[in-house]
Amino acid sequence: MQMSSSTAFRFSVRRHTALSRSFAYTGLLVTLLAASVPFWAESSWMRDFVEIACYFIFAMMWNLMAGYGGMVSIGQQAYFGFGGYVMLMLGNFWGVNPFVGVVLGALASALIAIPVSRLAFRLQGGYFAIGTWVIAEVFRLSFANVQAVGGGSGTTLTALRGISKFARESTTYWMALACVVLVVVLVYRFLRSKQGLALLAIRDNEMAAKSQGIHVGGMKLAVYLVAAFGAGLAGALYFVGNLRISPDAAFSVNWTAFAIFMVMIGGLGRIEGPIIGALLFWVLNKFLSDYGSWYLMGLGLLAMVVTIKFKQGLWGYVQQRWGWSLFPTARQLQLDTQAPLGQGRATRQLQLDMQAPLGQGRAA
Repeated sequence: MQMSSSTAFRFSVRRHTALSRSFAYTGLLVTLLAASVPFWAESSWMRDFVEIACYFIFAMMWNLMAGYGGMVSIGQQAYFGFGGYVMLMLGNFWGVNPFVGVVLGALASALIAIPVSRLAFRLQGGYFAIGTWVIAEVFRLSFANVQAVGGGSGTTLTALRGISKFARESTTYWMALACVVLVVVLVYRFLRSKQGLALLAIRDNEMAAKSQGIHVGGMKLAVYLVAAFGAGLAGALYFVGNLRISPDAAFSVNWTAFAIFMVMIGGLGRIEGPIIGALLFWVLNKFLSDYGSWYLMGLGLLAMVVTIKFKQGLWGYVQQRWGWSLFPTARQLQLDTQAPLGQGRATRQLQLDMQAPLGQGRAA
């Protein structure tokens, strides 16, 4: 870009950082190592990882809806349980391999979310949040009255009988690992795309987004369906590992409550948030869940303290304090000012943070 006869300006856009590149290589090595876990680790390790994976996937989908799309739902357990029940019915009644049923259960959750969205999207703000919870209760009561799947007491996944414990647990583990990697990669690539920027614009100001030609309704519907697919995937994966399902377990509001806890603790509107939150929640749940109501009160108190002390979550504080970002979605615009020959060269950098809400970007 030529500004005058004496000075030339060159622009370049950076979308990665040295830390993010290092983390990508490290993550690849860790994933390859994790893939070998069934051959040398205890079975309890695999079961724990499947549980963490389900927590993480569910929390990531809630973060996509609320943190990036601005849609706060407390009824995502509807699709979690629906995916689990579809997987079980396909396996027990129609002879479908339960591991194939995991994917089909996720697809079924996305399909059922289409008519549900027509009802839910009539509501806004707090009414939308309460409405989604009511819809989840309708799902729970509906399955509790279906005797073919055990009614209110639930039923057992029998389609995996005859398969060795090692084959069942290792396949479930590998599927959970693949789902985690795919969810992270796909969500990251989406947020770095034009559609991801459009979603952030909708979150910040719907009217302004509409004025720029963004199809607000279509974008929100797409995010809602993707979140339903992910919730159904987490539910089907959880119950194929648990081997038993019941309406109270599948459609419990605790699933969404825990997802909110994980996202708020880790950092809302950041990919790293659900990762940090899921790991922290799993540790607390592993060692403190036996304390019952005191444990739940402790989770609530911890969430209050963290949100008051660190308003952007733990990773939000780290990112603000040291500028670390493992999954950068910001665009760094570098402005190289090149003087005429013999007069040296000066370089300036202009950083544009496309992830922050409007009016909170950074320029340096």
